[in-house]
Amino acid sequence: MKVLAVSARSACFELEGDSPYFRSHKFDVALDGCVVKSEERNVFSVFGLSPSTQYTIEAAGQSLSFTTAAESAIFNVRHFNAAGDGVNDDTCAFAAAVACLPPNGTLYVPAGTYLLKPVFLKSDMTLYLERGAVLVGRPEREVYPILPGIEDGVNLGTWQGEEVSCFASLLTAYGARNLTITGEGVIEGNALAGDWYKDHRTMRIAWRPRGVFFNRCSTVTMFGLTVRNTPSWNIHPYFCSDVKLYDLDLFNPSGMPTTDGIDPDTCDGVEIAGVHISVGDDCIAIKSGTLEQAKKYKKACRNITIRNCYMRDGHGGVVLGSELSGGIENVTVTRCLFEGTDRGLRIKTRRGRGRIGVTDNIIFEDIIMKGVKAPFVVNMYYNMGDNTGHTEYVYTTEKLPVDERTPYIGSFTFKNMKCTDVAWCAGAFYGLPEAPIAGVTFENVSFTFDRSAEAGFPDMKEINQKVKNTGLYFMFVERVALKGVTVEQPLGDAVILEGVGEFVEEK
Repeated sequence: MKVLAVSARSACFELEGDSPYFRSHKFDVALDGCVVKSEERNVFSVFGLSPSTQYTIEAAGQSLSFTTAAESAIFNVRHFNAAGDGVNDDTCAFAAAVACLPPNGTLYVPAGTYLLKPVFLKSDMTLYLERGAVLVGRPEREVYPILPGIEDGVNLGTWQGEEVSCFASLLTAYGARNLTITGEGVIEGNALAGDWYKDHRTMRIAWRPRGVFFNRCSTVTMFGLTVRNTPSWNIHPYFCSDVKLYDLDLFNPSGMPTTDGIDPDTCDGVEIAGVHISVGDDCIAIKSGTLEQAKKYKKACRNITIRNCYMRDGHGGVVLGSELSGGIENVTVTRCLFEGTDRGLRIKTRRGRGRIGVTDNIIFEDIIMKGVKAPFVVNMYYNMGDNTGHTEYVYTTEKLPVDERTPYIGSFTFKNMKCTDVAWCAGAFYGLPEAPIAGVTFENVSFTFDRSAEAGFPDMKEINQKVKNTGLYFMFVERVALKGVTVEQPLGDAVILEGVGEFVEEK
C-alpha cells in the first residue's frame, strides 16, 4: 500500500495487486485500530482527518503510517453567507471566502446544495467538500463569465485544440499552484437543466464550459469527489504540469457527444488512478492542440500515467486525439478495466494535423476488456469535427507527399491483456501510405467474440464498412509483431495485412 495524496483533512491510498480497479474480496479500512469503512477498490480515500496529525492505516492486510498536511486556517463558506439551500445563488459567498483565504488554508463546504455561477480558485488552497455538499451549476449560459481565447496576448479560453472563447467552468483555476480539491461531495454541472446539449456543435456566445477547468496550473491534486452532468468534459487540465487525479467518479449522459471524462491537454505529468468513468463520449482523451496551436507553442502532451481505472460506457476508453498536432509521448495505461466502451485504445488523427510533434511510446499492460466493441483502433483518416475531415485529401489511400500537415504515429505496445465478447473487430490499424504507423507489438493478448453482436464501424472515417467478429487488421504499418496472441474463431482470418513492411509472429 502507498500514499497517493494527503491534504490536511483527507488522504488517498493505493493497494498493490494484480486485479484492475477492484480487489477480489471486500476489506475493512481501519485508522489507528478503528474501522472507518468497508472497501472493494484498489484506490480509496479517507476523510474527516485532523491537520498535522500522524495516523496508521490498515487495509487488506497491509498497513502504513502517514501524517496529514499542515493548515493555516479553515474557512466555512456558510460563515460568508452561503445559504446552501439550492435556491439562493451562493457565488458571491464562495468568491469572498476564496479571496480572503490565507495561503495553505482550507475552504470548507458543509453538507447542502449550493447554486453557483463559476467559482475561481487560487494557489496554495484546499477546497474541501463534505459528504452531502453539492455544487450545482446555474443553467443559464448568460450568467457565465467568458474566457477569451486571446486577451492581450494571453490565452484564456480553448475548445478542441484552438484558442477560442469558452465559458468559465463551475470550478476554474488559471495559473494556480499547489491547489487541492477533495472531499466526498459532488460537482453537479446541471447541464440537463439548461440548453447546453442542444446544437452542441454550434458556438453560442462562447463554447461550452467543462465541469472543472485548470489552465496553466501546476501541482494540482483532486480526489474523492463525484463530477457529473457537465456541459462538456468533466475535467480539463490545459497546459498544466504535475496533475494528480485519484479516486473520482465521473458521469455524463450516455451517447452525448463531447461529454468526455478527463482530457489532459498539452500537459506534462498527469497521473490518473482509481477513477470510475461512464460518459457520453471518450472516457479519457489526451490532446495537444491543432496544427496552428502546435506551431505556436511546440509543446507535446507527455508523461501520462493511467492506472487502476474503470472505464464503463463511452465511445473510447483511453483516446489520443484527434487534436494531437503538438505530439503525445510516453503514455502508460496499466491495471485498468474497460467495460462496454465502443473502443478500448483509440488513436484518431488525419492529414492536416501535422507533425510538429509525434505520437510515440504508448504502452498498455495488464488490462481487462469486457464487451468492448473494438479493443484497439488507430485511425489516421478520422473524419469528425470540422468539415475538413470529409475531403478527399483526408480520406484517400493514395500516397501523397509528406509535408508539415502529415501526422506521424510511432510505436505501440500491448501486453498481458484479455479481451472478451468483442463485437466488431479485435483491432483496426489504419496508417497512411506516405506515413505508415511505425510499429505495433502485441504480447500475451487474447480475444473472444460476442456472436450475438450487430456489425458496426471500427472507427469514424469517410470510406468505411461495418464488420462483425473480425480479427486484427493492419493497413500501412511498418512493423507488426505478435507473440502469444490468440483470436478465438474470428469470422475470417485472425490477422489481415495490407501494406505492412515487416510481420513477425510467435505462438
